[in-house]
Amino acid sequence: MRRPTFDLDVLRTFVTGVEFNSFAKAADRLGRSTSAVSAQLKKLEEQIGTPVLTKSGRGLVLTPVGESLLSHARRLLELNDGIFQTLHESQTAGTIRLGLQEDFGEHLLSQILRRFVQAYPMVTLEVRIARNAELLALVESAGLDLALTWDTGQTSPYATRLGETQMHWIGARDTLALTPLADSPLPLIMFDAPCVLRSTATQALDAAQVPWRIALTSPSVAGIWAAVAAGLGLTLRTRIGLPSHLTVISGLPPVPSLGYVLHSSEEDPTPAVKQLAELIKTSLQEQTYGFAVAQ
Repeated sequence: MRRPTFDLDVLRTFVTGVEFNSFAKAADRLGRSTSAVSAQLKKLEEQIGTPVLTKSGRGLVLTPVGESLLSHARRLLELNDGIFQTLHESQTAGTIRLGLQEDFGEHLLSQILRRFVQAYPMVTLEVRIARNAELLALVESAGLDLALTWDTGQTSPYATRLGETQMHWIGARDTLALTPLADSPLPLIMFDAPCVLRSTATQALDAAQVPWRIALTSPSVAGIWAAVAAGLGLTLRTRIGLPSHLTVISGLPPVPSLGYVLHSSEEDPTPAVKQLAELIKTSLQEQTYGFAVAQ
C-alpha cells in the first residue's frame, strides 16, 4: 500500500497562516494569491480526511486535528530547512583553525580530518600542534577557533570538559620490572617544565618515597617515545597515541586520571566549527571506550 506524502509547500502555507493569524497575510508573505492558498488548504484537508480549521466568529481556529498537525508540520519544516542549510554551508568555503596537544594530534587527527572533510569538503583546516599554554593563548587571542588540551586547571571563557583518561607509567616492552633502589633513582623522560604529567610523576614518586632523576627532556612526544624505546627511562603519559612497541609498566606508584578540555574562541561558533567539535568529542569517546574494553 502506497503511503500518502505531505506536500511541504502546503504545510508551510498552513503554518504561516496560523502564525500570522491570517491566510491573506500568509499569501502575501509566500508570494501566492489568496485563491491559491485556499486551494492548498482544501487539498490538505482532503488528504487528511478531516477539517483542520473551523469558523469562530469572523475568523478561523484550529480543530484538535489541526493543532496536532501544526506541531508535526513545524517539526517537518524545521528538519527540511535544516537539511538545506547544512548542505549549503557544507559547500561554503572557509578556514577553521584547530589546535591540538601533541598526544591528540598524532593519534586522532587523521580520523577527525577524514570525517570532517566528508561533511565540509570546501572548508580548509589549519592545524597547529603545540603545548597547552600556547594553545590557550591562541584561543584567547582568537588565533584558533578550537583547541583540545589537557585539563591543567587553566581555562578559557568557552571551555567544555569532554572527559578524562588514565595516566600510566610507560616503558619499552623489553624493560624489566623496575623497582628502584635507594641509591638508584628512577630515570624519567619528560617534557620541560611546566608540564602537568611531569608534575604528577614527580609528586607521585615523592609521595611514595621513590627516588627519581630526569634522564632526558624532549620538546615533542615523538622524542619521548623514542627515548623510552631506547631504554633510557620511563615516562608518564596516557594510552592516547601509545606506540605498539611500548607498554604500561606496573609496580610503580598509582597516578590519577587526566582530563581533556575543548576550548572555543566564540560562544556561538559556526556550524562547521560545531561539527568539528562534535567529531572531536566522538573520536575521544571511541578512543576511551577502546581503552576500557582492552583493560
